[in-house]
Amino acid sequence: MLKHFWGSLLFTAICLAIGGWYGWSISGTLEGTLSILWICAVLAVLEVSLSFDNAAVNASVLKDMTPVWQQRFLTWGIAIAVFGMRIVFPLVIVMVAASLGPVDAIRLALNEPGEYQRIVSDAHIGLMGFGGAFLGMVGLKFFFDPDKQLNWIHAIERPVARVANIEAIAIGVVLIGVWATSTMLAPDDALTFITAAIGGLLTYLAVEIVNHMLEPPTPSSGDVAKAGFGAFLYLEVLDASFSFDGVIGAFALTNNLIIIAIGLGIGAMFVRSMTIFLVRKGTMSEYRYLEHGAFYAILALAVIMFVNTFYHIPEVITGLIGAVLIGLAFWWSVRANRAEAAIRPGEASA
Repeated sequence: MLKHFWGSLLFTAICLAIGGWYGWSISGTLEGTLSILWICAVLAVLEVSLSFDNAAVNASVLKDMTPVWQQRFLTWGIAIAVFGMRIVFPLVIVMVAASLGPVDAIRLALNEPGEYQRIVSDAHIGLMGFGGAFLGMVGLKFFFDPDKQLNWIHAIERPVARVANIEAIAIGVVLIGVWATSTMLAPDDALTFITAAIGGLLTYLAVEIVNHMLEPPTPSSGDVAKAGFGAFLYLEVLDASFSFDGVIGAFALTNNLIIIAIGLGIGAMFVRSMTIFLVRKGTMSEYRYLEHGAFYAILALAVIMFVNTFYHIPEVITGLIGAVLIGLAFWWSVRANRAEAAIRPGEASA
């Protein structure tokens, strides 16, 4: 297992060294330095706990991609995830919201962290609307799939399978959720939320169109089951949607952009390592319900994002819900594998 995580451990050591140097440079005390290192560690754990289901879903898509595109996602993709979403993305929010240029946005983040935090926090409703709608579509499309053969929670998935052939049913469910959430918000916030949610829906549809256009017309083997660029784009938008909660939640601990980037960057690297581990070990195929657990966790996160627009749910609860769902799916898969193994000897003797 260590070979899959050594890169993340090395990256962690480098980041903590940078965090220690930065903490000493701004505080000049051992206590201040240790405090900053502690925040970095907590942010890393927060990111991992919020994104384990992200790693599971990444693995479920990556296993059907060609080795070339797998490697591109695990190299280019992690650069986008760590530097793009954890550093550049919060700056872009400030640039758009405050009509600032890149240099001014960086100066604001470094010199006026309180104002920087306020601007990012003010964008919270829009981010939750976009991310919730996109993730809602991702989760629902997995269950509203007419070709889906395996069910985990039959009481839920069997009735869903009966209507899976109805066109755009997932979009209808998400729109109902968007409307219901908007009724809980003030008029201005409701408009922001609905606009962002529609943006999330359109982004999902755009990625699906690209993926469909780039799919090979007649898949002749398993290694071309997914078009490389289309699946790559899908995973990048998916990772962006997952990161919204972590970026916003980080401001509960600190408004310092450098500390946030160090902590969330460490977490993002471990999510990459978990993704590699799940793909290389064939875990998604070996444990049949693990994919189901990941998509249930995605739906739970989508609902939490919607609820977070009018009632704050602590990040620790968000992370625990995903971990519990995936843990139950793993345990259920182990039980099913053991039951099959127990039956096979009887079949052989018969």
